[in-house]
Amino acid sequence: MSPSIPALVRTKVRAAVRRPTRLTPEEAEARTLVLRLCSLMLQYPDRELAAAGAVLASTVRALPESPAREHLAAFTDWFTGQELDASERHYVEMFDLRRKSSLYLTYYLHGDTRRRGMALLTLNQRYRAAGWEIGGGELPDHLPVVLEFAALAGPAGGEAPLRQHRRGLELIHRALTDADSPYRHVLAALLTRLPPPTEADEAALAELAAEGPPNEEVGLDPYGAYGDGEFAPPGTFVPPLPAPPTLSEGPR
Repeated sequence: MSPSIPALVRTKVRAAVRRPTRLTPEEAEARTLVLRLCSLMLQYPDRELAAAGAVLASTVRALPESPAREHLAAFTDWFTGQELDASERHYVEMFDLRRKSSLYLTYYLHGDTRRRGMALLTLNQRYRAAGWEIGGGELPDHLPVVLEFAALAGPAGGEAPLRQHRRGLELIHRALTDADSPYRHVLAALLTRLPPPTEADEAALAELAAEGPPNEEVGLDPYGAYGDGEFAPPGTFVPPLPAPPTLSEGPR
């Protein structure tokens, strides 16, 4: 049976919404800069990054007027006023100790299952096909890495991993908002650069927030219990957050 006219219209509308918009050179440059700024701001705030806070703030102020600029300015206002040790503690608390705001994107889509290892391998192969090698021994799904690739490769292929993991990005943003973390502004800026969520995205996000990512107990050893506000009930044991040993990258 042929699809109905309304179904065809809905399909075309969804495709148009998710298709990268044609950008002027100025818009493309600003988009790339926003992605690169988000990548920097989501990296561990070591002494070098803290020293660059004023440069980050001035770069943000020079961006064209947009919601993304306002969000990034709110973050740099906070970041430049923090002591280094306070910034480091906050980063560890938000991204290393809370699974709901982890920066490893394949976790939200595949959880602690064998499929996550394959997803990491596929992502790494995408980078290599584009002529880009990850430095620093980080996993390919670490959000700052994904953002740097998006900035280098452009809106079509480069931003495809971000669009694929939009639901995970939404969940990170919600978790950071619930924690009243200034990092919520960086995620908010990023989300303004992605297509709006569909009804299916919203439904899947609600389910993900309630139940957590998939879990595969066979062949995995239990480690520590979830913390406050995490996916599983108190006392549930889970594997560690880093991916299965599919890739050869070293530890963080």
